[in-house]
Amino acid sequence: MIASRAKFAASLYATMSISFWGISFVSTKAVLDKLDPYTLLVIRFGIGALFLLILLVLKRYPLKIPLTYIPHLIVLGILGVFVHQVIQATALLTIDASAAGWIISFSPVFTVILSVLFLHEKMTVSKAAGMIVAIIGVLMVTTSGSQQSFQFPINIGYLLMILSTLNWAIYSVLLKRLHIQLPSLVITFYMCLLGFALTTPFLIRNKGWEIMPLLTDVEWAHLLFLGVFVSGVAYWYWAKALEVLEASQVSVFLYLEPVATLITAILLLQEKIIPISILGGIIIIIGVILVNGRLFTFLNSLPWRNKDS
Repeated sequence: MIASRAKFAASLYATMSISFWGISFVSTKAVLDKLDPYTLLVIRFGIGALFLLILLVLKRYPLKIPLTYIPHLIVLGILGVFVHQVIQATALLTIDASAAGWIISFSPVFTVILSVLFLHEKMTVSKAAGMIVAIIGVLMVTTSGSQQSFQFPINIGYLLMILSTLNWAIYSVLLKRLHIQLPSLVITFYMCLLGFALTTPFLIRNKGWEIMPLLTDVEWAHLLFLGVFVSGVAYWYWAKALEVLEASQVSVFLYLEPVATLITAILLLQEKIIPISILGGIIIIIGVILVNGRLFTFLNSLPWRNKDS
């Protein structure tokens, strides 16, 4: 019973994280017309770090951490926060938020590839077939905005989003494998703080503060959402989910992310629904499920399925 409740809670944490991250593409896209990616990230990480610090103080968590974990946190912060968010924010300068949401669901494929290469897992026929299907789906999404199907060269934004899926797979595997014996909230705080420190020099170089007074209330609301719920709560909850579930189990929740992105992009950004893009997204998800062989795992891991188990 306790194990079932823990898995249900972990599934709920992962679902909330994915929902916030799905909406984050829309919020990021909404403010990129005025802010460059680095200024956006400085504000976002600053708000997130402050929010998490307040939580740490309220919960009376110690801020002091063993020196042993500092290299681990630096690596995770650079990969999962700084590099990942810079790549995605830059990609969203040239592609739609909904397309970004579909492509990010490709990440579990890279997780399997890394497992084969570094963890000596076997490559099965099902995995190989699923990878081919998922790649076809990615090609459909990345060329859906072209006047002619499969027109090349592909927009650099799509390539950056594909790169971000590889980066996220590496981050998730490392976060699970490093076994950092610290509360997930403390880990998230230091990674967010590191993201803020690494992006601040770019803010100074670009004089990003000059544009801040021109932001509207709606744009500040998007930034607050990105700081508190995306940089803060979502990363915290993702780490909490990984404390209970395996990395491969948590990765299946990425299937839900493009749905949140698509719905929010249509409602807030009035993005057009491109049938071939949606079809490509569905094909990506089918391919990823084949790769992981986790159709029933996915269905059973959903919060409303675990509640009564």
